[in-house]
Amino acid sequence: MASKVPYVPQDVQEVQTLLRNLEESTKKSSKTGKKTFSCKKSDFNVVGSPEKLVVSSWRFQDWDYKRDDLPTYARGLFTAKNEKGQPEIVVRGYDKFFNEGEVNATKWRNIESNTKGPYELGLKENGCIIFISGLHDGTLLVCSKHSTGPRDDADLSHAVAGEKWVDRQLKAVGKTRQDLARELRSRNATAVAELCDDDFEEHILEYGKEKAGLYLHGININIPEFMTYSGPQVQAFAAEWGFRKTDFLVIDDVQAMKTFLEGVAETGSYNGRDIEGFVIRCKSRMSPSGSYSDWFFKYKFEEPYLMYRQWRECTKALIAGKPPRYKKHVKITEEYLLYARRRLAESSALGKQYQQNHGIIKLRDDFLKEKNMKGSDIIRLEYATLGGAPEDTTKDIILVPIATLGCGKTTVAVALQHLFGWGHVQNDNIVGKNRPPRFTKEVLTQLEEKPVVFADRNNAQRHERQQILDDVHLTHPHVRLVALNYVHSPEALNKIKQVTQNRVFSRGDNHQTIQAASDQKKVIGIMEGFIRRFEAVNPHAPPDDGFDAVIDLDPTVDSRENLETVVGQLSNLYPKLFTDMPTSEDLDEAIKFALSEYKPDIKHEIGGRGPKNPGPKSQKSQNIQVPVMKKKRPLEYVSVNLPKNEILNILETAFASVSSSKAKFFRQLKETNRVQPEFHVTLIHRASAAAHPELWQRYSELHAEADSENKLGDCKVMLETVVWDNRIMAIVARLVDGGWDCVNEVAHVTVGTRSPEVKPKESNDLLKRWLVEGSGDSSGIGEVAIEDRLVIDGIVKGTLSR
Repeated sequence: MASKVPYVPQDVQEVQTLLRNLEESTKKSSKTGKKTFSCKKSDFNVVGSPEKLVVSSWRFQDWDYKRDDLPTYARGLFTAKNEKGQPEIVVRGYDKFFNEGEVNATKWRNIESNTKGPYELGLKENGCIIFISGLHDGTLLVCSKHSTGPRDDADLSHAVAGEKWVDRQLKAVGKTRQDLARELRSRNATAVAELCDDDFEEHILEYGKEKAGLYLHGININIPEFMTYSGPQVQAFAAEWGFRKTDFLVIDDVQAMKTFLEGVAETGSYNGRDIEGFVIRCKSRMSPSGSYSDWFFKYKFEEPYLMYRQWRECTKALIAGKPPRYKKHVKITEEYLLYARRRLAESSALGKQYQQNHGIIKLRDDFLKEKNMKGSDIIRLEYATLGGAPEDTTKDIILVPIATLGCGKTTVAVALQHLFGWGHVQNDNIVGKNRPPRFTKEVLTQLEEKPVVFADRNNAQRHERQQILDDVHLTHPHVRLVALNYVHSPEALNKIKQVTQNRVFSRGDNHQTIQAASDQKKVIGIMEGFIRRFEAVNPHAPPDDGFDAVIDLDPTVDSRENLETVVGQLSNLYPKLFTDMPTSEDLDEAIKFALSEYKPDIKHEIGGRGPKNPGPKSQKSQNIQVPVMKKKRPLEYVSVNLPKNEILNILETAFASVSSSKAKFFRQLKETNRVQPEFHVTLIHRASAAAHPELWQRYSELHAEADSENKLGDCKVMLETVVWDNRIMAIVARLVDGGWDCVNEVAHVTVGTRSPEVKPKESNDLLKRWLVEGSGDSSGIGEVAIEDRLVIDGIVKGTLSR
């Protein structure tokens, strides 16, 4: 083992305690009314293991790492059994670290007062993380953040791509996988590298063939607490085992470090190379023990270096005689280009030098000197004009999917709407002429009321993205557009076709543009056409450089995973957009709602192209788009809708203080997913209209005057008692506001039913029996009083029939 490097052996008891806490987190629920977290466990067979070992990955939601009560903060954690059958940590990633100012711990005042040097500043490479370690049977384990080995379809996964690079570099230094596995195991360590390979996956910064590879930037000890190698120790290991080295700069003083970072941020480059930022490693005493331990934070460059990069590319275009293209920082870039044209006209040598990447920074600095401004001053002025910095954004965001049929964009859109009440505009609901500008207009109309709107169309071709970007920015330059890019990589096209076709066929005719149950051969042709016409996103070229951010999604994974990616990435981009992050259960329920409740209002039939103005007969024969309008749906019932999370927390609190036998039916409802996706007190149903004509008429008139959300008003509801039998569970409720009437003998909230055969209306029968017979063994009815008879705010809404 190398000398003077950190080493601690694993303690079985410590690992068992960690695993016990993680196992509890996989089924954690709130008993205090507070938001909870949950951990996802995934098992993987280790390919090539002589003993057929299995490793388990443990994963929290990204946003949960900001909490202070997780059992571990390792982002990337795998466990297995050792040769004695005891649990061990086999892969240990870094503790999740945050950007400067992103959380309280990374605010400068805390960095200055609670950390000590030396401060190691490592270049933040721009790829995907790879973990490498050794198992007890001699197998080299190579993982991405949360998985290992090939995907089920044998497509190239991040882990497999990482393995190929490991083999290549080991061959170059004359070593084997077994050698590396033994070495890492002897150190009880995980090697942490960044896979940077544009042939496999492109990111923001460019890595040509001469720069591609695995950049080693860390070696962590496989123990529950975070312990890691120093930069020089990592570089020594990289040199010995064929990894590319990650540069480290060491600064001893915290103020000197801060000055350096702020200076580099002004240029966005270091040693003549564009960089994404630095990861800073130091010692911090912000742990619960108060003693100094390893701690990371990052300092990521966004602006003004992105503006400087734009100026550089525009200048090169000028020199080449091409029109410069730019979408951001328009006013100041126009001023810069006027200055650059003048300077280039004055000196032909300047243009030649610039093409050879000389004089770029001087020309930029000369312009800023003439303006008597720093780049950061320009950005601050722009943010003031456009409504603030991205990290302060709370509204005016449009989500623009870039997809083909069957990628799951509408499912994600409906789930987001269900979770956060955001807007959702479907292009297929816009019929008639001039659809693109009318689509944009409807998106902007919803944006007046909603903080975020999902612009639901495929946007698969560049001209479609150009249209929405131009139309939005023409009148609303402050609005941020975020691309949800369902990546269609060439090597994955066959799988994308298979997965999306399966989705569309399983959905049958429940789709706005294609009716899959009617003609499968025709549908396949339509979908193939969309994929052929798909134009991939290039965030560095028009029109896609006009997006404020691009979130990459995988069209072959389920929508639940993509939903989590969207929420997590938006949280990173715009942290103030969210006041309360959803739990895993919230995401599960939102997808379930989207898949089960969504029904298109208007259907289109897509086929061949016919004459410009066909008659009725020609329309049918040519199969042109023909909107089929549904009849206006009548009012089905009026209810007081209640916040789901508050109801669930009240139920958890009520059953936390009773015996397990008394809580059995509630636990059964939860475990079988039979708890209602939404909660409400029904005031009147259409079936009761004849018996209560005046009340039905009153509510119908209120509904006719309601807003687009069908909101009739507000109502406070007191929750008194939970009542159940072996079929159904309900909460006895009381309407506190006197302006609303309920026709049911007992106002109530249905919690859930034993099976789909038990209808929610049976709550009425249960509560009538309860009033007469009470609870107990003789009646077969259970009850639990809700402590303090909580009063919660509800919204009175009308619901239309399906």
